Amino acid sequence: MEHFYTVQGEGAKSGTAAYFIRLGGCDVGCFWCDVKESWDAAVHPRYSLGQMASWLEDSQGEWVVITGGEPCMHNLEPLTTMLHKLGKKIAIETSGAYPITGDLDWVCLSPKKFKLPIAENWTKVDELKVICYNQDDFRFGEEMAKDIPSGAQKFIQPEWGKREVRMDDIVEYVKKNPDWRISLQTHKYLNIP
Repeated sequence: MEHFYTVQGEGAKSGTAAYFIRLGGCDVGCFWCDVKESWDAAVHPRYSLGQMASWLEDSQGEWVVITGGEPCMHNLEPLTTMLHKLGKKIAIETSGAYPITGDLDWVCLSPKKFKLPIAENWTKVDELKVICYNQDDFRFGEEMAKDIPSGAQKFIQPEWGKREVRMDDIVEYVKKNPDWRISLQTHKYLNIP
C-alpha cells in the first residue's frame, strides 16, 4: 500500500529509525482503524522484490517494519528473505489472526477482539500491544497476556481518538500492574508518518 522511512512511533522500538512497508489487505475490521484504506488489497499496486529492495537503498536504518492492514494475510517468506540479504532486521506488527510466516527478528502482536489470534502465533510474540478503546480492554489485555512467552514485553496503548478519555485509567492500570508499559503514538504527536 505504501512505504516510507521514518521513526517508529509506538511500542518497544519507539524512537528507532525504521523503514515501513505497509501491505494492503485486512479483514479484521477494527472500526477505529486509522488506515482503513489498506483493507482492500486489490486497489493497491503490486511490486516486485527488486522494486522493494530499491526502496531501501538510501535507508540508513537497521530495521524494516512490515505492517498493514494485516500483513500476515500474505506469505512473507520471500520478502523477509530479501530483506535479510540486504542486512536488515525485520519487525512485524500483526493482529495474529493469520499464520506468521517468514524469518522475523521481532514480532509485535496487537490482538483484536474482532478476530482473535490463532494459537500457533503465541509462541512467536516479542511484544504484546493492546489498544485501549474502552474499559473492557484492560480485561482483554490480561486475557491475551496469558499465552505470551514470559520474556515478552506488554504494552497498553490508548486508541488515538480516546486518548484523552482513557489516559488516566491507563496510567493507574500501569501503576497497579508494573509488568505493563504505556505505548503512545508519538509519530502522531510529532506529525510524521
